[in-house]
Amino acid sequence: MSRIGKKPVPLPQGVTATVDGQTVTAKGPKGELKFVVNDEVLVKMENGEIAVQPRDQTKVSRSKWGMSRTQIVNIVEGVKQGFEKRLEISGVGYRAALQGKNLQLALGFSHDVVYQTPEGITITVPKPTEIVVAGIDKQAVGQVAAEIRKYRGPEPYKGKGVKYAGEKIVRKEGKKK
Repeated sequence: MSRIGKKPVPLPQGVTATVDGQTVTAKGPKGELKFVVNDEVLVKMENGEIAVQPRDQTKVSRSKWGMSRTQIVNIVEGVKQGFEKRLEISGVGYRAALQGKNLQLALGFSHDVVYQTPEGITITVPKPTEIVVAGIDKQAVGQVAAEIRKYRGPEPYKGKGVKYAGEKIVRKEGKKK
């Protein structure tokens, strides 16, 4: 049984949500998000909270129960305060800069990498070695951060590359003479 799915999703101050069939819509100060819940799960609004229950006790519906509740929590939190991921760049000559809405990365290649910012995501560069990806959709923010990190992931010998803030890089020992 899902322990997380049993808890109803409370709506914070300033956020309104509607349940229309299998579609949950949340509106808040940051914007509006929708999530279509799987047919195996029943969603209803009760006492200003969103309750999620499996339609039956099959393994498939129980497996989607907790995930559906977590997705609803993510859209409610996203329209309330949003999400952000921080990336750090380390390495000699590695840096980032904004060109309009595009992110320009110098990562040791013969050319600069230009990443086009998708709709609904804001990228800021407070320092040349730091990138902040922000938005209201948690999945989109994580996807953009992963795509930027993928250009030059951290390598294990010197730790050069793009990594998440706070990420621990397992270092390897180099050659010995």
